Amino acid sequence: MVPELTVSDFTESLAFYTEKLGFEVVFSRSDEAAFAYMDFEGAQLMLEEFHQDAWNAAGLEKPYGRGINLQIECSDAGLLRDGLVCSEYPLYRGVQDVWRDTGGTVTGSREFLVRDPDGYLLRFSQHLGEREKATHETDLERGRDV
Repeated sequence: MVPELTVSDFTESLAFYTEKLGFEVVFSRSDEAAFAYMDFEGAQLMLEEFHQDAWNAAGLEKPYGRGINLQIECSDAGLLRDGLVCSEYPLYRGVQDVWRDTGGTVTGSREFLVRDPDGYLLRFSQHLGEREKATHETDLERGRDV
């Protein structure tokens, strides 16, 4: 799946994704409206500047993308977060280590959330591994930091 986000200011959004987050433009065009196909560590995303013939189900009102957050796998959530903090870009939620029940195991991720210039919510997630559910629950009962 490759999400395509309609953006209000293509130049601002492209700078956010490439300069602040490190996405690379795979290809772009500007025939009808400015467009870019981008990649970040294997995660792909498309940006398209708003225009009358855009494929929008309804009128756009900021923040765009209400009710959705895009999880983007990354190799180092802390490093990416630090870059945003250094550039004084506000985070929606700081870095947290989260362990989620996935059946017989729990899967860990280090993640943070940030809104792009149009309000799309991006969740950058670094995989921390898996643990057997019983072992993880025993560690929690003993008060260990997991």
